[in-house]
Amino acid sequence: MLRLPPAPTALREDPSNRLGLDFAAEATRFPKLGYGIIDMHAHINGVEASAVWEPIASAYGVEKTLSMTRLEDVPLMRERFGDAIEFITIPDWHHADKRHGHGTDYLARIESYREQGAKIVKFWNAPRFIDFGLEAGDKHLLALDGEMRVEQMRLAERLGMICMTHVADPDTWFAAKYTDRAKYGAKLDHYAPLRRALDRFAMPWIAAHMGGFPEDLGFLDRLLEAHPNLHLDTSATKWMVRELGRHPRDEIVSFLTKWRGRIVFGTDTVTTDEHLREGDKLSEMGRKATSRDGAHDLYASRYWALRMMWEGSGEVTSPIADPDLAMVHPERHGPLDAPVLRGLALPQDLLRSLYRDAALALLARA
Repeated sequence: MLRLPPAPTALREDPSNRLGLDFAAEATRFPKLGYGIIDMHAHINGVEASAVWEPIASAYGVEKTLSMTRLEDVPLMRERFGDAIEFITIPDWHHADKRHGHGTDYLARIESYREQGAKIVKFWNAPRFIDFGLEAGDKHLLALDGEMRVEQMRLAERLGMICMTHVADPDTWFAAKYTDRAKYGAKLDHYAPLRRALDRFAMPWIAAHMGGFPEDLGFLDRLLEAHPNLHLDTSATKWMVRELGRHPRDEIVSFLTKWRGRIVFGTDTVTTDEHLREGDKLSEMGRKATSRDGAHDLYASRYWALRMMWEGSGEVTSPIADPDLAMVHPERHGPLDAPVLRGLALPQDLLRSLYRDAALALLARA
C-alpha cells in the first residue's frame, strides 16, 4: 500500500517543497499502474521549461498531456513530444486589442488549432473576466452567454470540438477577493450562464477544477444530473488538496463511483521559461520558481500531491504552500502554510477510470 511520508521534524521555506522531498526518488515509490495517465488540463509553454517538465511527467506515469500551448509554439511542441502532447485551443492573451483578440482573432485561432489536431476549445470565465472586460471597455466582453462566446461555440460545434470552461473560483476567493458583490455577484450566479450554454450546445463540455466547486459535492452532483453533456476535471492542485481533503473519503468515493466516466484527471501544471531564471518576472506565475531545480520541484510537486491524494493512505501536511489559508485567516496562517493532504486510496477500477478511461472515451467523441 502506498503510504504518505511521515511529517518532517522541520519544514522548509520552499513553497513547492515544504517537506524537503526528493521528488525524483518519490516518483519511484508509486506503484506501476499498467497503463499511462492522461492529464487533461495543463499549460505547457517555454522551450527550456518544457524540457524540464517532460521527464517529470513521464516519471510520474503521465502518457499524454492536453495542453493550453500558444498556437505559435504548437509545431515545435509536437515535434519535440510527439503523441505525448495534444493541444487545447486558447486565445492570444497578449493581443493589443482585447476585443479583437478574444473575438474575431479567436475565431480564426479556433480553426487553426483544429487544423493542427486540437479537439478542445477553452473558454476562460473565472470572475476575473469582469475585470478583464472592464479594461477593454465592456464588463460583459467574456461572458459565457455573450454574443461573442456564442459565436465561438457555434464554430466549435461545427468543427466537432469539445468545450472546456473555467467557471467561478475557490470559496476562499469569494471570501477575500470578490467581496464587491455588486461587481462580481455571488458564486452561484456564475453557474447560470454555464447552464444556459450546456442546454444550448449539446457537444461534450469539461468544467475545469471540479467544476469550480470542489467545496460542495452535492452541488456538483445536481449539476451533473441536470446536464448529461457535462464532465469535470480534477485540476488545480492546491485547490483540490485543500477542499477535497475536507470531505469524508466515503463521500468522495461515492461521488466518483456515481459519475465514473464523467470525471477526468488534470493537474493544471504551468511551465514557462520564466521559471528558470532570477530577476524581474512578468507574472505571478513566473515568480513561482527562479532556477532549473526550483522549476523541477514546482512541476513535480503537483504530480506527487495529486497522485498521493488519489492513491495514497494516511495524511501529511501538503508540500505545497497554499496562500489562500492566510488570505482568509491571516490571524491563523502565514503565506507558507499548507493544508493536510489526505490519501483517498481509491479502488483500482475507479482510479483507472479517473486517470485514463474516462479521458479516452471523452476524446473519442470529438
